[in-house]
Amino acid sequence: MELKLTRPIVFFDLETTGVNIGTDRIVEISILKVFPNGNKESKTWLVNPEIEIPAEATAVHGITNEKVVTEPTFKELANTVNDMIADCDLAGFNSNRFDIPLLAEELLRADIDFDMNTRKAIDVQVIFHKKEQRTLSAGYQFYCGKDLENAHSAEADTNATYEILKAQLDKYDDIENSVDALSEFSAHTKRADFAGFILFNDKEQEIFSFGKYKGRTVEEVLKENPGYNAWIQNADFPLYTKKVLREIKERMSAPKSHLSDKEKLQALQQKFNLKL
Repeated sequence: MELKLTRPIVFFDLETTGVNIGTDRIVEISILKVFPNGNKESKTWLVNPEIEIPAEATAVHGITNEKVVTEPTFKELANTVNDMIADCDLAGFNSNRFDIPLLAEELLRADIDFDMNTRKAIDVQVIFHKKEQRTLSAGYQFYCGKDLENAHSAEADTNATYEILKAQLDKYDDIENSVDALSEFSAHTKRADFAGFILFNDKEQEIFSFGKYKGRTVEEVLKENPGYNAWIQNADFPLYTKKVLREIKERMSAPKSHLSDKEKLQALQQKFNLKL
């Protein structure tokens, strides 16, 4: 079953120096852009991470330091990548917890203001795990009846992920074929940032998920302890988490007349302790 799209969606996969979103780097990125009319555009780049690729990472994806030493850095590719994914929804395999957060870090590091507020994200792994509890290779065999050759090659994994999602739509009648529905079904706990340091409560207010202020609203904490934001901005937190906090702080400082309807509703809920 082909996807029902109202705008392009980008399937992508990253091979990296490791699994730390804040400190590891991309060594390969593959993008498959699918348009509403069914046309496709794809591109794969090897990337010089500008740091050493650990042997254990090379053992997984086969990319060595020597292989990427003459390749462009991500900063050199950033504008091209950003242009290719502009105004697109995003999809991948374990992408909500890894690929999208790490891509966001790399783009922010390259001074590109990446944001997910206008995009939907579909994580094919979440759909798979909710339905079958398998790995990518097993999923490719289960849904598509094919062996995944060149697993941990970004291009092979990207194309397999796209094929699996289409096969999932064929198999499960209870999953609606729309980006909105697939995004909602494949979402984890609703987060304000990618890393899960800032979540939403049942009133749609941002709350901290860690430390001494765990469970408390960000706005309440920043009013009580303005230095907490400065500490996070200077500590080893992901760039996107820092960006989200800066935006909340700016929102708090904005004149009330400039607030969005959602923000006005949040302010009323906080003032009168309402649950609407």
